[in-house]
Amino acid sequence: MALDKPYRDVPGTTIFDADQSRKGYWLNQFCMSLMKAENREKFKADERAYLDQWPMTEEQKQGVLTRDLNRCIAAGGNIYFLAKIGATDGKSFQYMAASMTGMTQEEYAAMMLAGGRSPDGNRYTQEKP
Repeated sequence: MALDKPYRDVPGTTIFDADQSRKGYWLNQFCMSLMKAENREKFKADERAYLDQWPMTEEQKQGVLTRDLNRCIAAGGNIYFLAKIGATDGKSFQYMAASMTGMTQEEYAAMMLAGGRSPDGNRYTQEKP
């Protein structure tokens, strides 16, 4: 870690910074490959074989295979790249966001329509509401 990162103290938050970008480079490149129809077909035909063509870590590959987006983000994934996996699966971004919160898509939509998640407990840990 090259710089002091005061934002590391935000509970449940991974900031996509330069370190995360380097960490997730091949994961994010894999995701971008899904922009091409022929690559989506290859991936859907044999996900593991397609992933093994990329110099990703096993942790990154398992995150993709299990569709655990929180795991992918911790492994350097950027949600805007990871969205390509959801699109390949025919899933909406809302569905993907809900899966990251442990909510159903309907529960997630209702929360967002009601104004989103409360900031309580989601500030810097040294801040007290």
